[in-house]
Amino acid sequence: MVERIEFIGDSPVMPVDPLAEIVTLLQPSASYSKLVDYAGRWRIHRNIEGKPVFFAVLEGECRVVSSGRPPIIVRKGDFVLSPSTNDHMIESLDAPPPGMAMMPTEISTGRFRIGPPEEPVNLRMQVGLCTFASPDAALLVSLLPAMIVTSGEPRLALLLQLVGDETRHSRPGRELVLERLLEVLLIEALRSGADVMSMPSVARGLADERLVSALRAMHARPARRWTVEALASEAAMSRSAFFTRFKRIVGQPPMAYLLAWRMALAKRLLRTRELGIEHIAAQVGYGSASTFSTAFTHHVGMPPMRYVRETGSVQS
Repeated sequence: MVERIEFIGDSPVMPVDPLAEIVTLLQPSASYSKLVDYAGRWRIHRNIEGKPVFFAVLEGECRVVSSGRPPIIVRKGDFVLSPSTNDHMIESLDAPPPGMAMMPTEISTGRFRIGPPEEPVNLRMQVGLCTFASPDAALLVSLLPAMIVTSGEPRLALLLQLVGDETRHSRPGRELVLERLLEVLLIEALRSGADVMSMPSVARGLADERLVSALRAMHARPARRWTVEALASEAAMSRSAFFTRFKRIVGQPPMAYLLAWRMALAKRLLRTRELGIEHIAAQVGYGSASTFSTAFTHHVGMPPMRYVRETGSVQS
């Protein structure tokens, strides 16, 4: 597809990457990354309270069981990312009886073991947990797939190695480096994962040759007073066909997606405290401060100025 560059006055409206924008707004940071050996028959049950978890299978294979989806088998070379999983279980293919779970034992710095000590290792994985600093994380994560599985991606393996190395050392600029590495890691996983194409999400929409134009237009020009008809025109589709396709592939109606994105941008602008309500309203597509305040209050549950007071210190 040839990328189209439009002009407003003398200024070009450059193409944007919605996926990169969403990941950047999430502000990811690493909580930890560790190497884990698994031996014999074992099961690990994790209640990770919605935090993003990722792991790479270095040797062996195992079963991943998550609520709301069939169990999957992952093998050497596979990478699994779950942007938000409240409850999941990992177990050996020859799993122990139901209800039996185990806890990891630290055997050296950054290295753990699970399973009977006398049994040989049958799986080795690099496991990581990260957090999203954005106050809008729940909203933004809802635009991503629930789980992404990739196979044989050497770039992901290299990124994981760098993430693991950074988490184990206290070098200058560590947090900034980790944030940037995780941004790239998330984007790489989202654009290469096989599961991305099997469930509704913005990543799947960006892979759709019709919807990608409309999604990029929304992100490039959030101030425009979009209608379903105008977005359908960007996709070169009829209104009804566009609406149905967008809802099926992205997972929500086009105007609901646009509202969610505008509110995420509005929150970021409010937190910087650099612009007045009128200017923020204009930047996210509202004709007046009062109209914007009404929409913001309905969506967020509080007026914009109260949101500014309750967010405390300035956040990027």
